[in-house]
Amino acid sequence: MEYRRFGSTDLETSVIGFGTFELNGEYGAIDDDEVVRAIYRGLDLGVTCIDCAPIYGFGHAEEVVGKALGPRRKDVMLLTKCGIRWAEGGRRVWDGSRASILKEIDESLARLRTDYVDLYLVHYPPSRLGAPLEETIGALEEIRQAGKARYIGVSNYELDDLQASAALAPIAANQVVYNLFDRRNQTGIRWAQEHGVGVMTHGSLSSGLLAGAFTPETVFAENDWRRHGNVRGLPLMVGENFARNLAVVEKLKEVARSLGVTQAQLAVNWVLSQPGVTVALTGCRNVREIEENVGAAGWTLSAEDQARIEAIMQEAASTAEGP
Repeated sequence: MEYRRFGSTDLETSVIGFGTFELNGEYGAIDDDEVVRAIYRGLDLGVTCIDCAPIYGFGHAEEVVGKALGPRRKDVMLLTKCGIRWAEGGRRVWDGSRASILKEIDESLARLRTDYVDLYLVHYPPSRLGAPLEETIGALEEIRQAGKARYIGVSNYELDDLQASAALAPIAANQVVYNLFDRRNQTGIRWAQEHGVGVMTHGSLSSGLLAGAFTPETVFAENDWRRHGNVRGLPLMVGENFARNLAVVEKLKEVARSLGVTQAQLAVNWVLSQPGVTVALTGCRNVREIEENVGAAGWTLSAEDQARIEAIMQEAASTAEGP
């Protein structure tokens, strides 16, 4: 396993992060016991980063992680988020107010069975959370100074809001979508690298598209949001786009085979090879997936391999700021 520091801080992480987004119940059936076994296997393989959020399953992801870690809490860089809570009936409530955030951290710590997190992020920018940026970031800083979080950061922040946040408090990280199909956050990643802010990427496999397991006959379950084909604002799996992008993935598989790695490992390694990226978060529902994801670390794409990949991506449909 490789390890990197978040920007100018002393916070260190494995380059592969264990994401728990899939415990939100929107990816079909997930076996909690399988996830726990995957967490244990990840720890054994050197994965030290575990990413949660209270909105993932309305507290369920945090509860599963808290139950799994037990005495091994000290072995991980544990992070969670704030800014989205829920009301009766499962209705999401977007709230970046100080009062809500100070309440959220205590509830998250209880579910995670710990008295602090290593990194605490606000889940979305102020335009989504209905509170001034100064109030939201001020609440995070209160939490940091109280010792409930070692470091604070933001998530899904575009450059302007990231810069404004960094002027208000010591922002250690920004968590953004980034993968071969979706490069909308390249500018923010470059700025973060230049200003000592770590970058966590999520969506490394483009919601499974880059994992290499889909075919033109793939049918998603009724409770799987991917059945609609829109991947974080990009119609990557809609109609002809899906067929075209599956053909791109098949060509990427040829590159992966020539390197002796899997398609998923190639896609994650590409993310890790981009300047400014600290850790790539990957969804891990079972032991097989975490073992495969860990295999994305420890090797380097050559300039020739990078060029082959970029040439293939020229054929993709509905990408954002690609080659």
